[in-house]
Amino acid sequence: MATYKESVGTAVTNVAGDFPGAADGELWFNSTDSTFQYQYGATTNAWSTGGALNTGREGLAGAGSQTAGLAFGGSPGTAATETYNGTSWTEVNDLNTARDLLTGTGTQTAAIAAGGSESTGFTETWNGTSWTEVNDLNLARNRLNGMSGTQTSGLIFGGNATPGTVANTESWNGTSWTEVNDLNTARYYNSGTGADNTSALTFGSNTPTKAITESWNGTSWTEVADLNLGRQQLAGSGLQTAALAFGGSGPLGPSTPGATESWNGSAWTEINDLSQARSGLSGSRITGNSSALAFGGDSSPTAATEEFNTGVAVGTWSTGGNLNTARSRLAGAGTQTAGLAFGGDTPPVSALTELYDGSTWTEVNDLNTARDFLAGAGNGTSTATIAFGGETGFYAAQTESWNGSNWTEVNDLNSARAQLAGAGASTSALAFGGFSTPPTTFHADTELWNGTNWTEVNNLNAGKNRLSGTGANNTAALAIGGQPPTTAATELWNGTNWTEVNDLNSARNSAGASGITTAALAIGGDTNDAPSPPTTNISAKTELWNGTSWSNQNNLNVARLGLAGAGTTSSSLAFGGETNPDRSTATEEWNDPGFITKTITTS
Repeated sequence: MATYKESVGTAVTNVAGDFPGAADGELWFNSTDSTFQYQYGATTNAWSTGGALNTGREGLAGAGSQTAGLAFGGSPGTAATETYNGTSWTEVNDLNTARDLLTGTGTQTAAIAAGGSESTGFTETWNGTSWTEVNDLNLARNRLNGMSGTQTSGLIFGGNATPGTVANTESWNGTSWTEVNDLNTARYYNSGTGADNTSALTFGSNTPTKAITESWNGTSWTEVADLNLGRQQLAGSGLQTAALAFGGSGPLGPSTPGATESWNGSAWTEINDLSQARSGLSGSRITGNSSALAFGGDSSPTAATEEFNTGVAVGTWSTGGNLNTARSRLAGAGTQTAGLAFGGDTPPVSALTELYDGSTWTEVNDLNTARDFLAGAGNGTSTATIAFGGETGFYAAQTESWNGSNWTEVNDLNSARAQLAGAGASTSALAFGGFSTPPTTFHADTELWNGTNWTEVNNLNAGKNRLSGTGANNTAALAIGGQPPTTAATELWNGTNWTEVNDLNSARNSAGASGITTAALAIGGDTNDAPSPPTTNISAKTELWNGTSWSNQNNLNVARLGLAGAGTTSSSLAFGGETNPDRSTATEEWNDPGFITKTITTS
């Protein structure tokens, strides 16, 4: 038998304790515990933001997969049909009959729609280009989201018909509907999914037992394990043995949980919630429980789309050395092992500057002008960055340059303001957004720094303050969140213009940020619109930007707003902030992927 070294190419390393530098899967001997160990990257299930529907709606139906989806119908009474390519929705030919509270299944190029508002029995098939009316249901009904199968082999179950809730099940053979054995429990607003008309799963309903799940074997329905959370107007995706249930209205009335549950063929397990809780939504049909698409739903109604994936690499926050002085509304730059914190509100406003070496903060020379609500070139280094704007008692335009030892006053911003954001490095930076009075102004102004002067360039799409920013230089930046009102909006700067891109999953202002335009973190913040919110609105949420969309990650250990961030998406710092009303010294270190250590045991 080959030795470990012969198989892997390296000998087993002898380490006294943990081995943070180990490669994924590398074996080492922990001489402290006399055990063999290895580590691997931590992963999680996650919903991330997708491209919004062109028409926001609820009570719609869906088909297809995460990268090839189909949405049709919905309220208010629309026939609109859209296709999804994994990034964005495109309007295509409408249903022949506008309706909501219908159901559907199939693929993006071969789908079926049935039932709907006014208890219709209308059935239509989709060929990838247009809808064709085919044979009606035997029992006209609405309040559906329960259907399984394909365009040529489908099953529909439950619903609402005259005079009320039904248990009727009908099987589709590609030409006509045939009545088969009923559900055990009559219900409507249930969801369901499955591969064809011989295997299906239905779950949830409007009845007092909203958690009921039933499985179809091609002949009859059998009651199986209930959902953990009973609900109605939820969505489903997957197969009889591997499904997802998500969203819906809870048992206490109008509440709309974002709860997601995964089915393994015998039991439901609660996993990560939707980012936007809602009912009356729909989803992809033909995928299992490892990927899905959720779109539409109530709340005005919404056009929101989310994508679900398993096995997403996820980072973790760990506690670092505290700042020497607690403060919020500060700015930062550098890396996880060489960070810089400057300015802020202690109170009063502060000029303090501290340097982080990966474990402790050391006070160094102060800013020339004490201020809070300032911004900095966050991708600058601990030896070269700039600080600009802020509030000193007046709105500041002052810019200062840091050389690793001292701050030097350099040319001012063209527009004095506080609560602005910044991006870039010491010789290539961007300043954007902010607030000033009088008159009350929420700035959309953007200014570009070339190492000597600020130049006014094209504005943000919307004026906002308390936003966050990050980016490598003055040709590539992200503007994240802000207010008023508190927003999830994200804008991308390409060196000339700002473009609105996919929103945060959680609207917030006063968050920290780190990274670049293709890989960034939004950290903590404030989910309220008021300047001084109650503690319950302070967020610990962390979201990861992959260049296209945001996904939820592990939370901060200490929820706070007005904090600063520095570093990259694989190695970041979050420091300072407030938990209202207390200022914080907390520093946390982000590592992505986080690692799970396993010990090899023998029996």
